[in-house]
Amino acid sequence: MSFIDYYKILGITKTASEKDVKKAYRKLARKYHPDLNPNDKVAEKKFKEINEANEVLSNPENRKKYDQYGEHWQHGEEYEKAKKQQRQYQSSYQGASGGFSQEDFSDFFENMFGGASSGGRGRQVQFRGQDFNAELKLDLKDVYTTHKRTLTVNSKNIRITIPAGVENGQIIKIKGHGGKGVNGGPNGDLIIQFSIINHSKFKRDKANLHITVDLDLYTALLGGTLMVDTFDGKVKLNIKPETQNGTQVKLKGKGFPKYKKEGQFGDLYITYQIKTPTKLTGQEKTLIEKLQKLR
Repeated sequence: MSFIDYYKILGITKTASEKDVKKAYRKLARKYHPDLNPNDKVAEKKFKEINEANEVLSNPENRKKYDQYGEHWQHGEEYEKAKKQQRQYQSSYQGASGGFSQEDFSDFFENMFGGASSGGRGRQVQFRGQDFNAELKLDLKDVYTTHKRTLTVNSKNIRITIPAGVENGQIIKIKGHGGKGVNGGPNGDLIIQFSIINHSKFKRDKANLHITVDLDLYTALLGGTLMVDTFDGKVKLNIKPETQNGTQVKLKGKGFPKYKKEGQFGDLYITYQIKTPTKLTGQEKTLIEKLQKLR
């Protein structure tokens, strides 16, 4: 395995702060994202390298291991254990006939980290592959219904189903689609974090939605009907006479889909905001003054 300089990939130095790492990653990820570079194999490879570098350098513990062990950073604990065993063997067999030679110790480390040939003395230790982390940005309307989407990971297309009701920041794991295992070990997983962008007029609270609608003064006083938007269409509401500003009504089942609960929805909460009329005519002012005297 050739050494990969993650600092060079992100264009930062080894003294870069966590903030610097995050900033560099976001800048490069936007530049080389597959959605912005369709059918561009070079950009696709670069995007993969950027994500891999960020996975290591954005995690303080992983970064410390990488700085110390380089390409074998994932197996730092095993490496330390192997070195300890080597020292114990050397101490136990030093000067004794039939003991391990330096060549034996080299084979031990080669087998530990996958460097030995198939004809080596020891059994190669298997290690699980690295997990890949990815962020998937979706609009709120995209997760109102269950749908399928194709992701490109390691030059492979993965078809995934995104259930309706996925929340911002939610994480799902796709088993076996991460880094390749070492010495025949299992592959890592692909871990996807959802970033849900809300461009709608609704405020989401899990499966419930909230919206504020304008209500004219006369309808608020006398009652009537009002057409209001829901997430999937319009509905007509009956307004009670003398409705007060800030009154909230609930439309049951008109909210957002509940995650992995087929056919179940949250509620829609509507808050009325009474609008005071402006630019009154003389006649209107006279009528309001009469009303004021009556009150």
